[in-house]
Amino acid sequence: MSEQLKYDRRRFLSTAAITLAAGPLVMLSGSASAKTTDNKSAKTILGKSSTNNSLGQIKQINAGALNVGYAEAGPANGTPVILLHGWPYDIHSFTDVVPLLTAKGYRVIVPHLRGHGTTQFLSKETVRNGQQSVVALDIIALMDALKIQKAVLAGFDWGARTACVIAALWPERCKALVSVSGYLVTNLNDAQKPLPPKAEFNWWYQYYFATERGREGYDKNRHEFAKLIWELASPKWNFDAATFDRSAASLDNPDHVDIVIHNYRWRLGLAAGEAKYDELEKRLTQITVITVPAITLEGDANGAPHPNPEQYRNRFSGKYTHRNITGGVGHNLPQEAPEAFAQAVIDADNFTK
Repeated sequence: MSEQLKYDRRRFLSTAAITLAAGPLVMLSGSASAKTTDNKSAKTILGKSSTNNSLGQIKQINAGALNVGYAEAGPANGTPVILLHGWPYDIHSFTDVVPLLTAKGYRVIVPHLRGHGTTQFLSKETVRNGQQSVVALDIIALMDALKIQKAVLAGFDWGARTACVIAALWPERCKALVSVSGYLVTNLNDAQKPLPPKAEFNWWYQYYFATERGREGYDKNRHEFAKLIWELASPKWNFDAATFDRSAASLDNPDHVDIVIHNYRWRLGLAAGEAKYDELEKRLTQITVITVPAITLEGDANGAPHPNPEQYRNRFSGKYTHRNITGGVGHNLPQEAPEAFAQAVIDADNFTK
């Protein structure tokens, strides 16, 4: 059984406090035995969202191969939380999550992933690589640059995959994990196996990107393409033009197309990764579970390809629960259901206490 977290997205701008109804909680011990708690009702510790339009001044720091653009908020001595966005989104997916976390004393870091926003490569010679281990190493380098030894990692889409990769390869750097759509680590061996036709149809843009026509089309129509993905992935989210335009500007990064195209071609085995990361990718094919405390989330109206929660439950061997977020919540869960996402971060952190 999984925890059902009832959330009415249409009331998220109201003045009423949001109440979360908690159902059965699955706790997976290190031995993979399952324990369930009694059904309980609990009120969220969070108030209504701030509906902020800005994350404040964007900071820049050299970290690994990148000069990373990131937002930071909250007390410097607070428990670090790193929020990781997906594609084709940006850091503004967390605009309303950040104040909910800082109000509880967290130090929140929200970086632009490589190829997005103000994040830039330090050298024009660096390969514009989008494979999963490299994006994860970017975040490890950022943590090192900010002198953060361990953080709660939370994200969706590319960000969830990145958080999962870090939790799998470097669990000592991940205090707890929140991952929308669960275990998203790409196993290149499995990725070569064909899916049922309906599932393949949902990945249409991956095959479009496999062609030079697709690369050129995406480059020329980045904003139009991104808006289409937003609409398909979150069919019940009525975002306005200002909300979209604010994030779409991040796709104008000069390395964006190279990173996106390489990412999707690499997943299909159509583009090689860099040899120096082969060992990391090999380890990811061998790791069967994530051991850190984790909460996975899924929106009830997610129109993007995503696994069934039952498929990844056994991928988490530490303290774990899954929450289904109802109310027409789509793929961009942090922006569509910020209270539910922030609550998951807090609860996952509390697993460790």
